[in-house]
Amino acid sequence: MAFELPSLPYATNALEPHIDTRTMEIHYGKHHSGYTAKLNAAIENTELEGKSIKDILTSLDMSNAAVRNNGGGYYNHCLFWEVMGPDAGEMSTELSNAITAAFGSFEAFKDAFSNAAATQFGSGWAWLCVHADGSLEVCSTPNQDNPLMKTVGCGGTPILGLDVWEHAYYLNYQNRRPDYIDAFFNVVNWSEVSNRYASR
Repeated sequence: MAFELPSLPYATNALEPHIDTRTMEIHYGKHHSGYTAKLNAAIENTELEGKSIKDILTSLDMSNAAVRNNGGGYYNHCLFWEVMGPDAGEMSTELSNAITAAFGSFEAFKDAFSNAAATQFGSGWAWLCVHADGSLEVCSTPNQDNPLMKTVGCGGTPILGLDVWEHAYYLNYQNRRPDYIDAFFNVVNWSEVSNRYASR
């Protein structure tokens, strides 16, 4: 069964003014849609057809550029839309305690995550990942790679991701990536991130 572009969980203008409507329309409607179509084309009539995206990425032949780029792009954006929203929700005590254990405080986590996003050279992503033991780690990855892929990033399962490709912010922020990173924290859906942490 082919992968489908998921519906956005909110309107394209719901994250204004932090993420503008036009960027959302292009990012979701063009970029994510494109990754979805190209992923389906890349796996058609192969042994990967019918597998879940997580299964595909965790056992990926990293030399398969079409699946690596488009499968990563598909998965990364599916997560990205879901961990944002107009309502921040509530961070669970469990996640809050894990952040404090890993980073010392929420502010220290925010600094580490923001630094990972700001210093990722060129296109890529910043991630907060959970390991099997519940511990947390921040890392960044280039292009559409993510930590589910072998030997990429910090390993573990991503529960929060920030897209730092220029198409994610350039219309509104131009070259001011740090301003975009700061704005992202105004639209993080901590309820969803907490759910992802709990279901590791």
